[in-house]
Amino acid sequence: MSTRFEMLARDGAARRGRLETAHGAVDTPAFMPVGTAGTVKAMTSEGVAATGARIVLGNTYHLMLRPGAERVAALGGLHRFMNWPYAILTDSGGFQVMSLAARRTIGEAGVTFRSHLDGSLHELTPERSMAIQHLLGADIAMALDECTQYPAPREAVESSMELSMRWAERSRRAFVDRPGHGVFGIVQGGVHPDLRLRSAARLIEIGFDGYAIGGLAIGEGQATTFAVLDATVPALPEDRPRYLMGVGKPADLVGAVLRGIDMFDCVLPTRSGRTAQAFTRRGTLNLRNARHAEDPAPLDPECRCPACTGYSRAYMHHLCRSGEILGSMLLTAHNLRYYADLMAAMRAAIETGSLGDFAAAFESLQ
Repeated sequence: MSTRFEMLARDGAARRGRLETAHGAVDTPAFMPVGTAGTVKAMTSEGVAATGARIVLGNTYHLMLRPGAERVAALGGLHRFMNWPYAILTDSGGFQVMSLAARRTIGEAGVTFRSHLDGSLHELTPERSMAIQHLLGADIAMALDECTQYPAPREAVESSMELSMRWAERSRRAFVDRPGHGVFGIVQGGVHPDLRLRSAARLIEIGFDGYAIGGLAIGEGQATTFAVLDATVPALPEDRPRYLMGVGKPADLVGAVLRGIDMFDCVLPTRSGRTAQAFTRRGTLNLRNARHAEDPAPLDPECRCPACTGYSRAYMHHLCRSGEILGSMLLTAHNLRYYADLMAAMRAAIETGSLGDFAAAFESLQ
């Protein structure tokens, strides 16, 4: 037995589901805060849970380099290490390897690269990636893939996709099946619908607990992202969760849920929190702007996060202009609560068959 996905309601292509893992249930559609190195930046694990999140993302590449997967395992696994009792999904490291163009060599066996920390030489293969994610104790492991640069010639995208599919097969073989733990394959193929469909078919043939769509949100633009989803999502199994990697802005999430996506991750809410940006139900605020200097209103009167229930826009403006750490902490908590509330609102809309109306109202307020 691995993870189990239950469909609870549908509204058009949108799905309301529940993913059962070894560390509890995740209601979908769900957003996963990014805790790359075993921490969601500027947040305690208790604070992340208070936003409503029940799954976070960790990263194989960063954790294998520091503090080391074997060390984390010896200390009781990533859940205990970071004091997070709920589900964890670990990215395989493929995306990070893509960004190491000057430091890595890709071959059939895997990737050889030099650490961005100290220049030490490492090899990441599908088998090693699975072993690391097993040591970390991830509830959901991701197959190792190559995330192709955008833009790239079709021939390069096709070759990269085919390599990722061979790695996917090796990843699946190396994954250790156990109760409450699953492994997801990653659909690649750039912006080419036929390559995406070929990739999806191959992954389905291999057989995974869920299916991610990778290689997007790297500069292609929202319209292209949605076009790729329109072509790809209908080809994925109905009874498995669908995960759009690295996405995105609130409008991206709404559009992707309308197209049948169940899971998301993105650094945007936490990174924005550290750069004075606040997402609200009526658009995005830049708290550095002088217009907030004397505003006694909360960031978002409908939000119940610590920033909105305890502090004014004027105070948040003061913290951000002063470079105070508390500003980053409060804005990060607010943004994660906003994302969690957005996902909860979409789950409720799907249950009542009103997601189209919700999406129209959302767009009118942005």
